[in-house]
Amino acid sequence: MKKVVVGLSGGVDSSVAAYLLKQQGYEVIGLFMKNWHDDSVTISKECPWLEDSNDALIVAEKLGIPFQTVDLSVQYKERIVDYMFREYERGRTPNPDILCNREIKFDVFLKIALDLGADYVATGHYCQKGIIQNEAGETQYQLLAGKDPNKDQSYFLCQLSQEQLARTLFPIGGLLKPEVRKIAAENKLITADKKDSQGLCFIGKVRLPDFLQQQLKPKKGDIVEVPADASHYQHLLPNFENKQQELAFLSEKPHYSKEDGKIVGAHQGAHYFTIGQRKGLDVGGTKEPLFVIGTDVDENVIYTGQGKTHPGLYRKTLFVNQDEVHWVRPDLALQIDETMEVMARIRYRQPLQKATLYQVDGGLYADFEEKQAAITEGQFIAWYKGDELIGSGVIS
Repeated sequence: MKKVVVGLSGGVDSSVAAYLLKQQGYEVIGLFMKNWHDDSVTISKECPWLEDSNDALIVAEKLGIPFQTVDLSVQYKERIVDYMFREYERGRTPNPDILCNREIKFDVFLKIALDLGADYVATGHYCQKGIIQNEAGETQYQLLAGKDPNKDQSYFLCQLSQEQLARTLFPIGGLLKPEVRKIAAENKLITADKKDSQGLCFIGKVRLPDFLQQQLKPKKGDIVEVPADASHYQHLLPNFENKQQELAFLSEKPHYSKEDGKIVGAHQGAHYFTIGQRKGLDVGGTKEPLFVIGTDVDENVIYTGQGKTHPGLYRKTLFVNQDEVHWVRPDLALQIDETMEVMARIRYRQPLQKATLYQVDGGLYADFEEKQAAITEGQFIAWYKGDELIGSGVIS
């Protein structure tokens, strides 16, 4: 009997994952990860970990599996929270959920599970795992999209490695969400009707400015509105000597200065804002809502544009530095000057977009067929072949 440690979060997905594994004859252990102690920045009772751990315990008792809680708050602070502060300080917008999977669930947690003698860890993610032999005859583990198109969470796992996938099971990946809730209800699991958690991986809904203000102090600055006909958007494409020059040009984000528009308001810190953001600007009197089109953390200025079709929101090409390129399938990794046609997304739930990857010395360009809204530094691009996620990277 193979032993599996399930990350029981106190939600319906991980509860049903544990149930299914038990049905399949695995020896199952439930483990609840406590990653956060500071309730002062979470928004009321959206994600009280005490309630979650209690629900996880009740589920484990109902299933008749051993259960324990592990406190990973030190590692979580070092690997996730401190990283987030550093990224925001640089004017980038990190994705803590992806990092949490790479650094906590499938690293720290996986090591704890292996120390307990487990063969695998399992989570309640909506994605699937495939096992194939590649052309060289080596076993390759595939990260495949979940069957439920509304819940596919492969994007959140885009930083996993072959070693991590080898030890991981996704028991509910082949089910639709209503089927998962039905299984939970039929087996009288307390989590059957529990709402899905929203917000930071394991922290809950967080007031981001409050959270960031723990280390990044508020600092008043100007909000500048840049008109849609600004000179940045008027230029004709120059003649390029080669494709790489063209890609470098297209991936360059506009550099704004205060002279490019008019001051329309004030903010409390450029590092609290991200490209594409609409809420929190508190500027009235414009015909269409303002969206953030650029932030300058050095000068502490936010640049905005009116309406969701403003040209400052759109770019066709992005770049990933080589040290932040990750291949889930290293056997498919591009060599310098090679290209690959893929489907890609730059945020969770975004429909997949046609793109071409170009590997150059120093990194990887992703050139989309159509312009993309709010390409944001620090966020992740993930690329797919069919329903297999084969690689990802941090947008630079």
